[in-house]
Amino acid sequence: MKKHSYIVLIVLLTGLMACDEDFLNRYPQTEIAPEAFFNNEEDLALYINGLLSMPDRYTYLSEQNTDNAATTGAVEMKTIMTASPTAQNITSGWNWSRLRNINYFLDNYQKANSSQEVKDHFAGLARYYRARFYMDMVKRYSDVPWYSTAINPDDETLYKTQDPRAVVMDSVMADLAFASAHVREAVPSGTPNKWAVKTEEARIALYEGTYRKYHDELNLQGTAQAFLERAAKVSQEIITSGKFDIFSSGNPHQDYASLFNAQDLLTNKEVILANAFDQNKNRSQDINSVVFGEYEQSPARDLVQTYLMADGSRFTDQPGYKTFGFIQEFEKRDPRLSQTLVYPGWIRQPNTSPYILRLNKNFTGYHQLKGYANTTEAAINNGIDFPVYRYAEVLLILAEAKAELNTLTQTDLDGTVNLLRSRVGLPQLSMATANALPDPFLTKKYPNVTGANLGVLLEIRRERRVEFAFEGKRFDDLMRWKVGTLLTNIPEGLYFPGLGKYDMSGDGIPDIILVGKEVTIPEEADKEKNSLGLSLIYYKTGVIGEDVTVYLKNGAQGGTTVTETTPRTFQEPKFYYRPVPQQQVILNPNLKQIFGW
Repeated sequence: MKKHSYIVLIVLLTGLMACDEDFLNRYPQTEIAPEAFFNNEEDLALYINGLLSMPDRYTYLSEQNTDNAATTGAVEMKTIMTASPTAQNITSGWNWSRLRNINYFLDNYQKANSSQEVKDHFAGLARYYRARFYMDMVKRYSDVPWYSTAINPDDETLYKTQDPRAVVMDSVMADLAFASAHVREAVPSGTPNKWAVKTEEARIALYEGTYRKYHDELNLQGTAQAFLERAAKVSQEIITSGKFDIFSSGNPHQDYASLFNAQDLLTNKEVILANAFDQNKNRSQDINSVVFGEYEQSPARDLVQTYLMADGSRFTDQPGYKTFGFIQEFEKRDPRLSQTLVYPGWIRQPNTSPYILRLNKNFTGYHQLKGYANTTEAAINNGIDFPVYRYAEVLLILAEAKAELNTLTQTDLDGTVNLLRSRVGLPQLSMATANALPDPFLTKKYPNVTGANLGVLLEIRRERRVEFAFEGKRFDDLMRWKVGTLLTNIPEGLYFPGLGKYDMSGDGIPDIILVGKEVTIPEEADKEKNSLGLSLIYYKTGVIGEDVTVYLKNGAQGGTTVTETTPRTFQEPKFYYRPVPQQQVILNPNLKQIFGW
């Protein structure tokens, strides 16, 4: 049972939130007149609380468009790279109903009989939500129409063309500046306060600054510095406040995992904003069925190879690392690896023997552990809180922004990246050493990174990837760094040198057996048993297209498990953006497609 209370989200009014998706043909669906609703602070709070929207769980779903995970699902980016995308068949995303609800509030909140401080607080929250809405639209379309008021069907501006990205982003940052200055620090539990707003401001500033720096097709490189400076400034303000810290109890092999299977994050010193769940209060999620059910996504080997060794050396510097099996991959690694993915010897409750990874066709074999509470009590797994903003992100925003600005110092590293490494007992990152010996594995991934800070910037990117694995940040990072071509690499999984028996628990005793496609798997009573008296788990092995249960790159000759074979193509810069759906262009011919769409 939770020991805290949090706000119960409500739907304001059916008419208010049930807006038609056709932006061009409808009024904001507010069936109640502003003079009858915007009367006092309670009304303002009611409306704003209805706009609250936060991510809710750790799942592969947030990573399936990235190089962190394989997926059998028809996710957008994979479909774009393997099919024939057009404005006729990419139709999602052009939805403005949320903006109407936000702007309707901003058009009317001043009518309330409340102090200006009260009105500014709620206006700040509305502008925070508007900034987030527009940032999502800019990520998808770059240039979009900016509307600061709720538009009526007879308003000529309804049919205007897109505003330039630079204009829209100036307005986004103005919204965030207002919100940062006026949103209160003390707010109801589970809702954004001043520090949550500032974290979003720093996040967006870093995104836009790096996006402009690396995306020369925008011709905005000269404006990147101001955004990076703002990211550094705002993140430093959050750090200097002294209100947050990295969660640690001194247990490097448990603390990171504990942060993500907690029942109560509202008072955790690292969490700036949490989405609170409690099955007993009809606020639940289901991480269990996603991670250990008939999963559609699975972690990729490329992610596994990114984690450092426990002594701080690089895993990819190990001779023969490409042919390491599951057991060897997890030996003496960054403790975050075994707190993120199922590791050899892990025991899943209520069992008393080690969990043996499931191998299924189209999957990598790896299983996510992050965000899962190892218990048979559904209420506990359904009540795991989600950290919407973590102090760890603020630290890495500062480190990355300063590295991009060439103002990073060792003191900065010690107060950011090295705090995260200390939590898991990793050696400290040395700026001089990193820049003297950049990692070839990462250098190949990020060929557009250059300069004196090449090595340390690559290590900061490594830190982001492993620290935030399955928290939904990887796709945005790949897009802003302009390395979408990494997504053309089809995700692979566990490595097996060929047919035969394999230990998957780390005790030296075989648990599974890979057999050829022509072999008939025996009945349970006739299966070979290991020295513990347990039947081996049989898998028929072959290549994609054959009637087998595990796909290996070279079939019976072994290799990594593979998930698909359809070639992927990433067209630059076109695929960093999405087309305006053709139906919208027909309705408003002033809308223009960009970058070849």
